[in-house]
Amino acid sequence: MKSKLPEEDILDRANERKPEFEAIPGLLQKYYVKMAGEGNYGGIYVWDNKESLIAFKASDLAKSIPQAYKVVEAPNVEIMDILFQLRN
Repeated sequence: MKSKLPEEDILDRANERKPEFEAIPGLLQKYYVKMAGEGNYGGIYVWDNKESLIAFKASDLAKSIPQAYKVVEAPNVEIMDILFQLRN
């Protein structure tokens, strides 16, 4: 996602919202990332199953992301299946 907020504000909002994300059923991990280019940030979510992802996408929390981070460009969303992990 592309945001018009400064990085400090992005980090503050992410930390404020962290408990809400920790409480999402089925969310095993979320990585907060900064991507190449000015104001480009994202999240990498690891789910226990596809149903948890679908439930999250329909939630008020998911719908609040654009407003919370002042998103100016729609995010690029990719859904991938994990084949295996390097470390346990």
